Amino acid sequence: QVQLVESGGGSVQPGGSLTLSCAASGFIFSIYPMAWYRQAPGKQREMVAHITSNGPTDYADSVKGRFTISRDNAKNMVQLQMNSLKPEDTALYYCGRSSHSRYVDYWGQGTQVTVSS
Repeated sequence: QVQLVESGGGSVQPGGSLTLSCAASGFIFSIYPMAWYRQAPGKQREMVAHITSNGPTDYADSVKGRFTISRDNAKNMVQLQMNSLKPEDTALYYCGRSSHSRYVDYWGQGTQVTVSS
């Protein structure tokens, strides 16, 4: 069955960096777009970054220039490098198996990122 397992969350001070990882299994990883979403308390889940099966990426305006999504098809992993973190980046971050229509059909369990001084 499809499994997505996130790791790498934690607490960091403003201006700091974190790298989130998502290990995928149970499907042919290389042919699927993948995405990172986040959900802050009281807010809707929002797309943070998206990567197609062959590499082109897309980002939410709020993270452009600070976050980088990448994938390693040999290791079935997708990562999110987050730099210059801000308190407003605090959220539960989810890895999702995406599609060409951007519909996400499988989610990981989420990993918490807290940015606070």
